[in-house]
Amino acid sequence: MSADPQRHEDNHAALTSTGTQGVEHVGPVLDGELIDDTLPQPRTRTASGRGARWWRTCCEAAGRLWRSGPLLRARSIGTYRARKAPLDLSRLIWFVLRGNWRWLVKFWSWATYADLRADARRARLAGDGEARRTAQELIRSDATARWAKVGIALRRCAMTLRVAAPVAALLWLVDSVMTRSDMWPWLAEVYADLTAVWSALTVAIPVVLVLAPTAWAVAAAFEGRDRTPGASWLVRPDREDADSWIDERMISKALAHLGIAPLDRFYKDGGDLVYTVVARKDGDGTFAQIRLPLGVTADMVAARRSKLAANLGRASLETWPTKGDEDGLLDLWVADKGVLQGGAGAWPLVHEGQVDIFEGVPFGLSQRGRVINAPLVGVNWLIGGRPGQGKSAALRTLLLGAALDPTAELWAFVMGESPDFDPFAPRLTRYRMGMDDSVAEAATQALADLLTEMERRGRVLGEQPGRPPKVSRKLADKRGLGLHPLACGIDECHELFQHPKYGKKAAELAVRLIKRGRKYGIVLLLATQSPTKDSIPREITRNVSCGVAFSVADQVANDGLLGSGKYSAGIRATELRINTDRGTCVAVGITDETFELVRTFYVPFEDGADDVTPVIARAMELIEGAGREIESGSRPETEATEPVEVDHLADIAAVCDGQKRVRTQVVLARLIARNPEEYDGWTLRDLTAALAAHGLAPAKSDGNKVVRADDLATALADRQRDSADDGREADRDQTGSQGLIPDRSLTQNPWTDQRKHVSGATGTRHRNNPENARKQGPETTGPGSLPGGADDR
Repeated sequence: MSADPQRHEDNHAALTSTGTQGVEHVGPVLDGELIDDTLPQPRTRTASGRGARWWRTCCEAAGRLWRSGPLLRARSIGTYRARKAPLDLSRLIWFVLRGNWRWLVKFWSWATYADLRADARRARLAGDGEARRTAQELIRSDATARWAKVGIALRRCAMTLRVAAPVAALLWLVDSVMTRSDMWPWLAEVYADLTAVWSALTVAIPVVLVLAPTAWAVAAAFEGRDRTPGASWLVRPDREDADSWIDERMISKALAHLGIAPLDRFYKDGGDLVYTVVARKDGDGTFAQIRLPLGVTADMVAARRSKLAANLGRASLETWPTKGDEDGLLDLWVADKGVLQGGAGAWPLVHEGQVDIFEGVPFGLSQRGRVINAPLVGVNWLIGGRPGQGKSAALRTLLLGAALDPTAELWAFVMGESPDFDPFAPRLTRYRMGMDDSVAEAATQALADLLTEMERRGRVLGEQPGRPPKVSRKLADKRGLGLHPLACGIDECHELFQHPKYGKKAAELAVRLIKRGRKYGIVLLLATQSPTKDSIPREITRNVSCGVAFSVADQVANDGLLGSGKYSAGIRATELRINTDRGTCVAVGITDETFELVRTFYVPFEDGADDVTPVIARAMELIEGAGREIESGSRPETEATEPVEVDHLADIAAVCDGQKRVRTQVVLARLIARNPEEYDGWTLRDLTAALAAHGLAPAKSDGNKVVRADDLATALADRQRDSADDGREADRDQTGSQGLIPDRSLTQNPWTDQRKHVSGATGTRHRNNPENARKQGPETTGPGSLPGGADDR
């Protein structure tokens, strides 16, 4: 189509000249031609096919993302929070108001000494005048100290203004009089720095003024929150173990419903518990330490352990309230839900590895999920529990770890028909199993041999340079000394101690060995399923270092294994369930903690599974590789020496340490510290007897019995003088070898003046006169008399 302007004008003129009816002009007239749309049309340009496909892909991806789980969850949370926003906002406003109110109450209590005044009021009502005077004195002293601090602060401010004001005035005056270009360079730099600081302050101060109210509101909200604010998602993370979450609010609420009267009164009066250690993640659980209020002890809380566990939503096995460093401190450890139901897993040394017995043996996992290296050297073990709960397996794990130390010697006695230790046979120096009298006799003889070995090792240690007090790794590696570690395990030891013929002797030997053998590298491992006072000697339960209790029936068995008072302190193996908690035990002494809840490692030795034999084979290879052999039952012979007699008088004088008077109790304590083998068990009667042997006795001083250093020094000097006299007598020649003396001298009559002395001063000489001569009678010379007359005499 085309347009012709000239032609358009001609047509318009023609219409006008003819006078015909005018028509409305709607635009220029265009020339065109009709087109038949049935004919093929040229293709119009559209978006490329690749772009369309890309757009469709993006739309589909956006749709899938919109319908995905995370975004759907975020949308749901956003929708829920948008619906809850008014309620959350109102609760946050309430928290801010309550936080400010709490600050005001705390400030008022501080300013008016409300706590001390309450103490004085309670003391007045109770009629305790001393406590009332103490509280009032504290109020006065605290007020004096407080106003003294205010005075010091005001004085410092005044001194600062006194110094800063003239300097500021001088700087302002110089700046108003001089220009910066006329100033000294250093002074100009000072003014430039001051200008920069002022510029920074003019920017920072408005920002602080704007942010300060916000920070105040946030702090007030946290002060006023009830530990479960409406917008909990602001303060509580979204954790997978949300059902295991334990915080201070939950602990305080659980303690408030234990039914302890003093604690109930504390909460009723509006008290808040003090957390010396706030609730924090500790291994596989949560630990907190609480300062309990007056009248409440940790033992009182431990006695309600099951109720506390229920209040916290836990099983009793997962809740462990125990006494801290003080009776008023509660150590609370709460396990995550279900974490203690799983086993400890495979023993770390089942396939490879070697053990240094002085460093310990992997024994199990603590309640916090850490591997426990149980000590062996320097301790003794008592393991017990109901049948089938894992005590023999635990003893086997300890001996298996000791077997991987090439220097260790192992003995094992099983007082019953049990093959639990049969794979150990190639590694054991002594091994007996059975219920007949010969096994009991062999075990008793082994204990006697261990005591003999202990004495031998004591002599060997005494001959070493520096006289080391105990066996060390360095000494154990010296083969010629025979000081290698020696572990003796007795399974079902109650059968031995209750034996009608050998039981009493075996118990006495075991007690002596437990008391003294640990520092000589001799370890006694006892396992029993009957930890009663009749089956296990009381002295054994008192002196063992490591006690392990699997599931037991009552408090007697619990304290027999773990120590007296452990049940009342909340350390209870009675909470362990039969079969359900098989392999889990409560142990004391194996770590620095008060107790450990241990999931012991299990090295299987049963039908279809035997991991013990390969470990023993590896232990034999380690011994061969170290160039050693299995230790024989014979011991290196040492020259027999006479026992050294202890000088009690010298020891008492030494422990007095130059002091003029020392109390007898202090002397006894110092003697035990000086020589525990000799003086352990000494009483005042023994000390008195030791002093009496030298003619001494404790004296009285200020109402106390004391030992005087002067008396000891005198006794030592007398004894030394007597010893010197005895030495001179011993140095004289024997009778008949001191020279020849005429026989007459032996029968000569004594002089008259020697027979009788007149009264007078000592040393008065008697002169011979005729009267005396007449009284003496004629001089006779009997047989054997020395020759000579009166003049000679």
